[in-house]
Amino acid sequence: MTRTVLATASAELTQHLHDATRGDFTALPLGPLPQETTALLTATGGEPLDVVVLDAAGATEHALALAAQLGQEHPTAAVVLISDEWTDLAATALRHGVLDVIRPDASVPELELALGRARHVAQLRAHAALTGIPGNDAASNRGRVISVASPKGGVGKTTVSTNLAVGLAKAAPQSVVLVDLDIQFGDVAHALNLTPEFTLVDAVRPAGHDAMVLKTYLTLHETGLYVICGSDNPAEADGINAEDVANLLELLAAEFRYVVVDTAPGMSEHTLAAMDHTNDLVMVTSMDVPGVRGLRKELDTLTDLGMFTDARHIVINFADPSRGLSAADVRGTLGTDVDLLLPLSKAVPVSVNQGVPLLQRGGRGPVTKQLRRLVERFTSSLAAETRTSPRRSWVGAR
Repeated sequence: MTRTVLATASAELTQHLHDATRGDFTALPLGPLPQETTALLTATGGEPLDVVVLDAAGATEHALALAAQLGQEHPTAAVVLISDEWTDLAATALRHGVLDVIRPDASVPELELALGRARHVAQLRAHAALTGIPGNDAASNRGRVISVASPKGGVGKTTVSTNLAVGLAKAAPQSVVLVDLDIQFGDVAHALNLTPEFTLVDAVRPAGHDAMVLKTYLTLHETGLYVICGSDNPAEADGINAEDVANLLELLAAEFRYVVVDTAPGMSEHTLAAMDHTNDLVMVTSMDVPGVRGLRKELDTLTDLGMFTDARHIVINFADPSRGLSAADVRGTLGTDVDLLLPLSKAVPVSVNQGVPLLQRGGRGPVTKQLRRLVERFTSSLAAETRTSPRRSWVGAR
């Protein structure tokens, strides 16, 4: 039985919580929020608090102060705030240790979802406190961040990203996370046939605050890959900034062996922020003149900045000699070697339309073989040598 405590002056909210928990909670007498946390602990008979629901109606500042006090005195407890200022209060509430902010008229299913997540987080925190698991903030434990970038869209970047992530997850189950950082038009969810409960918009909120909270926003793919999918609504992504991206990637790198980032085409502020925290850059383009020239410009920019000179992996997609360009032509234009050529194949659009990456399906096709070679670049003994810090930062360089 979880120890969930409600503090509110609303009989209606009490009933909604009763419906959402099937009565599995304790309510303080209806009235203002208590002045100290002792009243909340008394409600559980002195047992540790799991979930605390605070109704901030008319007392936002006091509710936030109480949440901060709970964080100091009962660090394993998860605090859920009820407020009609929920859209404006989220960031401030997080800084005060609040897990979630819910509007007063939230439906019973919405309450069930929020309380379920809160209980899960409380259990994770209690387990960590009991077992004494150390934090993963040491640089030597930092995972490898691999960003997949392209100068323009439509070149198969997401196909490469998802197959790379699936391949790594097969080599290191439960140790790989894929982030859809195409803020407005990401399509990782479709490429993996996922219907995520939470998206990037949800995941950036706890970034930099609590790794265990962040894990509750991840979607688990059947291959053992964790995924942060993009939002279906491009407008929702407007509130995500470069700092959010940086915090998210560093938190993930502290928890996972590999963090694969599917960036947006070009060099948006979010892509640049990802590059600041990237160990290896996989650059993808199509085997045509516009694609190759675009990649040459991007390579020149990175070379001028001294970035990724020893950690670039160049992938040319849709390779087909009948298109009038040879591999030698591409190398000549780029002024560097090409690491992988992915041949034009009918298997790829079928894979994309079905939401089953080629490396998940298996097989011996030419594209599948090349994608396996890409994965091996990061799983071989040579590639496994420790790289504890990302490349040179963009900060001050642009």
